[in-house]
Amino acid sequence: MNLCRKPNLAHFAVTIIGKDRTGIVADTSEVLYKLGCNVEDSSCTMLGGEFAMILIVSHEKPFSKKKLEEEFTAKTAGTGLSAFVRTLKDDEVCYQGPEGELCLISVYGSDKPGIVYRVTRELADRGVSIADLNTKLIGKPTEPVYVLVLEAALPQGLSVEDATALLEKLKKELSVEISVRLITPVSL
Repeated sequence: MNLCRKPNLAHFAVTIIGKDRTGIVADTSEVLYKLGCNVEDSSCTMLGGEFAMILIVSHEKPFSKKKLEEEFTAKTAGTGLSAFVRTLKDDEVCYQGPEGELCLISVYGSDKPGIVYRVTRELADRGVSIADLNTKLIGKPTEPVYVLVLEAALPQGLSVEDATALLEKLKKELSVEISVRLITPVSL
């Protein structure tokens, strides 16, 4: 799927991060709304005690990155939030959906350094494209369990069974459970 944006629009990537509190999304969207920006794509999450957002926003040209930065500087002053704005080039704003079979890969095990690296390196070396990745510690403080969940697109010729087999060695080396399952896309 390839959804290209209109050439009369300026596009920006906006990142907001700071200590979690009520109202971060409302404050951010208020700035964008008052400026006349459209939120085209976004993702928000809690990372430890930090709240993070990344948004792709558009505005009719002419519109400047400086205007966005000024408004976010004014809105975030004294709040502990940081805002970063990057202008996107035309070739950076065409959404291209992942090609290949989509799958969900889940990893569970004792927390230790290297789980994300080892799993993602193995996948990258096989041409697997990661579309989304989340990690979290769950369980009791005395018995934490590390969870890694990622959505990935398997390249042509690599099946879910093949992906499962290539991660089998890592299961043993890292002493973790790894499952790979197909995601059935939904058409709207």
